[in-house]
Amino acid sequence: MELGHTLKTWYWTLMGGTMNKNEIKSLLEQVADGGTTVDEAVMKLKMEPFDDIDIAKLDNHRGLRQGIGEIIYGASKTPDQIDKIAHALWKDGERTILITRMSDIAADHFTCDIPFKYYKEGRIGLVGEMLKPSHQGKVLVVTAGTSDIPVAEEAALTAEILGNNVSRVYDAGVAGIHRLLNHTDDIMSARVIIAIAGMEGALASVIGGLADCPVIAVPTSVGYGTAFGGVTALLSMLNSCASGVSVVNIDNGFGAGYLASMINNMEAAK
Repeated sequence: MELGHTLKTWYWTLMGGTMNKNEIKSLLEQVADGGTTVDEAVMKLKMEPFDDIDIAKLDNHRGLRQGIGEIIYGASKTPDQIDKIAHALWKDGERTILITRMSDIAADHFTCDIPFKYYKEGRIGLVGEMLKPSHQGKVLVVTAGTSDIPVAEEAALTAEILGNNVSRVYDAGVAGIHRLLNHTDDIMSARVIIAIAGMEGALASVIGGLADCPVIAVPTSVGYGTAFGGVTALLSMLNSCASGVSVVNIDNGFGAGYLASMINNMEAAK
């Protein structure tokens, strides 16, 4: 009883640094089995909950709480700030660092003394390596048009980097619905689908009426005047009559990719 209470206390109060949930669980099991001493475990667990580097307070507990370490939102940050934050996370032991909305300038400026790759179309930077998929569940990313691909790539790359099998179907909007119906097998075999569209945003409802899995709708700012920068597509998707459709913010490919990863990696795998 006392050991169990101690382990639970450690789990919620001492856990920190770059250890993820599986690593923490393994460490505590070693303590319970006698393979690791209490003092050794405390040394591994007793780390600061965040790292203050002046321009940012880096959340070292993020990976443990949510399974994924802190992600850098690159928009509005200077290239120097992005560089400093990424290197600090790397120094603290993070080995999969995602940078969203990263500009070409910031990517060119990045100090590549650590592994770095830039995906221009999705404006995604990756420090380290993509996580390996833990199961066969598939995330399907579908766009209505070619103009939606930048948002789609942000979603697809986010899901891939976070350890998911991702398939892409681009330019399959309702203006030529036969293009979408040609991918019925892909739709039916996915565990979660990200439907991305501007204009009137009808794609999400159509897919929602075909799929037996959750559909994450992403309105984009693509369209003429009365598209209102994506507001028309947003309202259309929010008013979808198809069951199982949820909606993220305009152009929020990252949010869709992250949520799809969470759904796809739930224990009750399809």
